[in-house]
Amino acid sequence: MWRVPALLLALTSGALSLDKLNMCMDGKHHKVNPGPEGKLYLQCAPWRENACCTANTSTEAHDDASYLYNFNWNHCGAMSPQCKKHFIQDTCFYECSPHLGPWIQPVDQSWRRERILDVPLCNEDCHSWWEDCKNDFTCKTDWHKGWDWSSGTNRCPEGSKCRKWTEVYPTAKSMCEQIWSNSYLYTTHPKTSGRCMQLWFTGSNPNWKVAEYYLNNAGQHQSFALTALLLPAVASFSVMMY
Repeated sequence: MWRVPALLLALTSGALSLDKLNMCMDGKHHKVNPGPEGKLYLQCAPWRENACCTANTSTEAHDDASYLYNFNWNHCGAMSPQCKKHFIQDTCFYECSPHLGPWIQPVDQSWRRERILDVPLCNEDCHSWWEDCKNDFTCKTDWHKGWDWSSGTNRCPEGSKCRKWTEVYPTAKSMCEQIWSNSYLYTTHPKTSGRCMQLWFTGSNPNWKVAEYYLNNAGQHQSFALTALLLPAVASFSVMMY
C-alpha cells in the first residue's frame, strides 16, 4: 500500500528538480525558455549553446549606455577597464545563465518578477573581481536601490560622496554579497570543487553540475516536506484497504 504514495513522491520531486535545473527567470530581458544562441557577443559567448539571453541582449551588456537598465557604471568617474570587465561578466551571467533555478526567488518589482538570492560564487571569481576594482570609486554599497534616477540614469543620491572601493567594500566578501542585495553568497569553494557557480568559463558550462548538486540537497528537504503532506493521504488509503 506504500507503493502509490512513494511513486507519487518520487515523481513530484523529480519534476521539481528537472524544472529548476534548466530554466530562465522572469526578468525584463530574459527569454521564456533557454536555448541555443549562436551569436552571443564577446563575454557572453560561453553561454551560446544554451542561453536565457538573446544575441541583442549580449551586445547591449557590453555598452556603457546600454538600454538594458540605463545603469551608469561611471557614476564616480570613469570605471577602470579591468573593473568593468567583471560587471560585464556579471551581467552576462545574470542575463544568460539557464542554471540558476535553485536560487530564483519571487519579487515584486516593476522590471522583473523573479530574482536570484545567495548564489554561491566561486572564491576566485569574487576575489579577482574585488582585486580588479579596488582602486575604483563608488558612492553606494547596495547598487540595487537608493539611486537618483531623475535624469533617466542612475546618479549618486544627494548627500552621498564618492569613496574608494576598499572603503565601501573592505573585503571581497562584503562586495560580492552587498553590491546586488545578496544575490551572491561568498564561499571559500574553488572552481574545481563543483560547489560554486562560475561567472566565466570556457568549454561546456560547469554550472549545470553545481545546480544539480544543490537541487539534490534541496530535494532531500522537499522529500521530507512532501512525505509529511502525504501522510494523511496514506492513512486514508490504509483505512480504505481494510
